[in-house]
Amino acid sequence: MKGTFKKMETVMNKIKLSEDTLSILKNYSHINSNLLVKEGNQITTLSPAKNIVSVATVPENFPTEFGIWDLNKLLGTISLFEDAEFEFDEKSMNIIGSGGAKVSYYYSEPRLLTVLEREVKVPETVVTFTLTEEVFNAVQKAAAVLQLPDLCVRSTEDGDIELLVTDKKTPTSNTYSIVVGENTSDTTFCFYLKIENIKLLGGDYDVDICKSVVCKFNHRSKDILYYIALESDSNYSE
Repeated sequence: MKGTFKKMETVMNKIKLSEDTLSILKNYSHINSNLLVKEGNQITTLSPAKNIVSVATVPENFPTEFGIWDLNKLLGTISLFEDAEFEFDEKSMNIIGSGGAKVSYYYSEPRLLTVLEREVKVPETVVTFTLTEEVFNAVQKAAAVLQLPDLCVRSTEDGDIELLVTDKKTPTSNTYSIVVGENTSDTTFCFYLKIENIKLLGGDYDVDICKSVVCKFNHRSKDILYYIALESDSNYSE
């Protein structure tokens, strides 16, 4: 497994969630308000529009499958306790505080949830670069300040790979741009993503773009990745 996570603490049949896992759950709550956690140590989420997928491997080994209808409510419940422990029963989990206080939190029916049904398979990568946390934060800030909805990963005449924050529907739109790599091929491209769909956990990422289909963000120090669909008007020419 890439990177390091805090080791899961286990006390008899109780587990504690690491800070890393809680951070992932908070991030996933911005992608989809519901979640199905399957038995094992992998958590996946799928946006309601099915244009964002994320897969994370965590240190906890969950003993049973359970569904959460409102992830934000669960996270709020967890925040009621310091150093909470979790017991997983057939129909509910017990969240237990260090002083003995307890919440019984009932699972949702899996059929009511938005669930990733099969493994994500993507075509060959045609463009790759590294996206640092500093650059991504700058892009997000520029999009917010300039009120721009679109991000284009594009080639330049100088042979660079550039991120362009823009409003593609407005020819006279203000823009923000920053170079993130070198275009080592003779290809020209402009891959569009919606800023609102780029909901990443903090950190640096290796980015792989598959021709006119999807953009993959692979965290460089944690075992988590995101697949975000490209907009249909993206273009790529060899």
